[in-house]
Amino acid sequence: MKNIYSNIFPFNEKTLNKSVANLKKGNVMGLPTETVYGLAGNAYSKKSVNKIYKLKKRPKFNPLIVHYFKSKSAENDVIFNENFFKLYKKFCPGPITFVLKKRKKSKINSSVTSGLDTVAIRFPNHRIVRSILKKIDFPLAMPSANLSTNISPVNAWDVADEFRKNIKLIINGGKSKIGIESTVIDLTAKPKILRPGIIGPEIINRVLKTDVAKKKFKIKSPGMLKKHYSPGIPILLNQKTFNKHHAFITLGNKYKNYKNCFNLSQKSDLKEAASNLYKTFRKIKKQGFKKIYVAKIPNLGPGIAINDRLKRAAN
Repeated sequence: MKNIYSNIFPFNEKTLNKSVANLKKGNVMGLPTETVYGLAGNAYSKKSVNKIYKLKKRPKFNPLIVHYFKSKSAENDVIFNENFFKLYKKFCPGPITFVLKKRKKSKINSSVTSGLDTVAIRFPNHRIVRSILKKIDFPLAMPSANLSTNISPVNAWDVADEFRKNIKLIINGGKSKIGIESTVIDLTAKPKILRPGIIGPEIINRVLKTDVAKKKFKIKSPGMLKKHYSPGIPILLNQKTFNKHHAFITLGNKYKNYKNCFNLSQKSDLKEAASNLYKTFRKIKKQGFKKIYVAKIPNLGPGIAINDRLKRAAN
């Protein structure tokens, strides 16, 4: 993709050092992760955190996820427990976020946690953000790099389209491999999923040997707002029919000859479908469709996360 933006940079030694210096000054920047692109800033800095909320137009009651290089980096900020270590050993670094009790002496800015006594932490599995985390002595508060309730970005151009010149530095790490936000699990009491992701409840259940099915709770982590991930176009779910004037999102080959059909996966692969969801939303919006019909998506494995995002986008 041709780079028409002056704030998108390739990753190399020079931009690694530039990123580190930028973050140490309290500035924010766009960074790739394996899930979606994030808007990163120093989680210990009130200045950085306020910039994140202001740029995203994000309500202050919606907490941020804090990103670390490894568990040892987080031991002064949160209280670990047995369930954390079981999941950390199995999935980290990776697309899973843990809500844990915050230590009283933690340096995490109170706005990051929306004043709660808990904090959501993650250990991303992307070489660029891990290279940066390894070179700084603070964790990164890093929500998705989009305006609040909008579609999450899956490449550097999505971030630039969203914020234009309001962000001076965006690192191009290619398309996000997973393309959908991390699973969020609350480990402060009986484990429970707050936001489904590519790591589904059936996998976590096997590791923890308990039922962690998603339930309704007060907002303790990102991704719990009723309206989220929206392309700004009306969305109708579980549709069997459609017309030529509206976009139709589907799986498989049944409608491949229709120009207004957007296939998340011709193989009906739900993992592939999840990675293509936000890209498809953006494509439909750019083509000027006024309404989106969505075929029924199987509610299993990655399909649970897809349906969660679709329901919130449709609100």
